Amino acid sequence: MPGSRPTLSSQLKSFYTGDAYTMYHGTSVQTARLIITNGFRQSPDGMLGPGVYVSRNQHKAQRYPLKAPPSDRVVLQLRVNTGRVKRIDKDNHPMQKSWNAAGYDTAWVPPNCGMQSVPSGLEEDCVFDPQRVVVTSIAKAPNPTILADAVTKTIKHYDETGSHEDRHRKGRPRDTSATEDKFIRVTSLRNCSPNKCFTEFK
Repeated sequence: MPGSRPTLSSQLKSFYTGDAYTMYHGTSVQTARLIITNGFRQSPDGMLGPGVYVSRNQHKAQRYPLKAPPSDRVVLQLRVNTGRVKRIDKDNHPMQKSWNAAGYDTAWVPPNCGMQSVPSGLEEDCVFDPQRVVVTSIAKAPNPTILADAVTKTIKHYDETGSHEDRHRKGRPRDTSATEDKFIRVTSLRNCSPNKCFTEFK
């Protein structure tokens, strides 16, 4: 329909044409929820500079966050439109962190390239623009049901509103400040008997 807003489903279809790949991103449960709700944000820095760090190797993504226990690790499956790609295949590459300034959209570290900064030898990518990365599903999670529900709700919300932003909630208006609340509570405690206070404020 002319002038209608494209759905997230139709946007995903466009990622299957051209330089688009299925990739993975490992993160914590809390951060996974934020990514599903709000989309990716650039990491401020890293081995390849700022961007979104992903890999076509799921085992690579499963290592992250490095210091997190398995119960707090989630692997998001993605569809990534890589655009123009720069191969970074050696340590101290002259464009290791300046590839985007040279007109590239993604930096690619190929598997087993011998870089000491990638001791695992597993493939890694850095996508400069977060808009090129879309979450398509949950590849691995300690509680996949909850996260899968979050994905479904997010896609539905986007299709209905055209935005990942949460709806505005009016909430109950606040009549007193936090300082006034504290004063009221302290005054009440001072003016009541010990037994009564224990019952009301425990």
